[in-house]
Parts: sequence; structure tokens; C-alpha cells
Amino acid sequence: MLIESLHNEKVKNLTRLITDNRFRKKSGFFVVEGQQENERALTFGYQSEEFFICESIYEGDSPKGKITLVSGKVYEKLAYRGSSEGIIGVYHTKNTGLDQFKPKENAAIIILESVEKPGNLGAILRSCEAFGIDAIIVTDPKTDFYNPNVIRSSVGCLFGMNFFQSDNVKLLEFLKSNHFKIFTTLMDESAEDLYKKNFTERTALLFGTEHSGLSHFWVGKGENTLIPMAGSIDSLNISNAVAISCYEILRQKLQR
Repeated sequence: MLIESLHNEKVKNLTRLITDNRFRKKSGFFVVEGQQENERALTFGYQSEEFFICESIYEGDSPKGKITLVSGKVYEKLAYRGSSEGIIGVYHTKNTGLDQFKPKENAAIIILESVEKPGNLGAILRSCEAFGIDAIIVTDPKTDFYNPNVIRSSVGCLFGMNFFQSDNVKLLEFLKSNHFKIFTTLMDESAEDLYKKNFTERTALLFGTEHSGLSHFWVGKGENTLIPMAGSIDSLNISNAVAISCYEILRQKLQR
């Protein structure tokens, strides 16, 4: 079957999955574009529903599963990346509730409160995967893990990570019941040098929104820490701050 019309119902459905967060959540499906990203999704056990391939562009092997061919014109309409590889996969979402998370003894997790920018979330996923973080938890999310821009900016690292969503109250209960040592990143005088903290035990490191940091809810809920800086700027982009912190967690564990 070759789809050549932009008015085809499958094309309309794909467009909504790409652009409409609410529709994506309600449907239980999400979209993955690109050869490497689809390969990672399949490698890490994501269940595919269907693949849409433009034969004039795609140069990889045919994936196992249902394949629908689309014309170059249709694929150009669907593609959300600047450069494209001719394949879009539709997958089933996974349960991201905290009840699915069974942390290991010395687990290190990154918690993001109300993260708003898909690009930042994707970059953070990439750093966490690279430095061996056990899970990412987003509380009160403003964007979802299956946003196409999250998948793109994480270069498919999303699929190899444990990731969960919660609200602050339930998360705090979870951290306490699982004996996590909590570290906050509030911008106040109580913050102490990141490099003087011990991250070799069960560790939860929290970061707030891009524009205002952690909410008042987390005041007094853990040890407050900061990244020491020598310049005149007093803060970093959240993805950079998380990357530095993740490396420090890994460094400490390797030297233990």
C-alpha cells in the first residue's frame, strides 16, 4: 500500500500524534522518526504498531512489523526533523507510574520539577544515560517524555532510560519510603558545594523549572547544594547543570 494523499486518515492521525500532546496521551501511542531512534526503540523492547517508510529516502533494513509506504510529498509533510531518513515508527507508550520503579541499593536518580522545554528534557536524558543515572522522574510535567522533540534531542536515549512521572507529594513519600538521600538545588544561602556532597548511596538530586527553580514545596526537604562557579553568571541552563551533576555522581561511584 502506498499513501500519496495528505488527506489520508492515517496521515491525519500521525500528524496529531506528532503535534498534539493530549491526543498522544489519550491514544497510548507515540511517534519515532529516524533510523537510529527506531532501532533503539526496538532494541529496548518498545512495542511497534506500524512503520511508515518513504522508499526514495530510506536506506536501512526493513523493520519487523506492519509497514505502510508513503510518497515523498506525504513524508515531507509528516517529517518534523530538519534532516530525515525516511522512516517513522508508531509505538505503544509504557506505564510511567512510580509503582513501576524498583530502585537498586545505590541508585542515583535525577528529578525535574515542572520541566517545560522538550529540548532540555531530551538533553538531560542524554546526559543521564551517558553517566549511568538509574532513572529520571518528572513531577508536575509541562511536557511529556514522548514529545517528538524530546526523542530527537535525546537521540533516542529515552528508550534506554527508566523514566517516570509523579506529583511532588507522592514523590516525596516514595523517596522517604525507599530511603533516598535528597539533595535540592534551591538558590539560597543554605546551598553548599556540590563537590563536598556524598552521592555514593541512594541519591535523589532535584532541579526546578528553567525560569524559577524548585518550588517552595522542596524547601527544607533535603540537603541544599550548588555548582560552584568562578564567573559573574550565577546560574546555568538546566541541561548543563544536570550534566555536571551527573558526572560528579559517576566520578564518586567510580572512585568508591
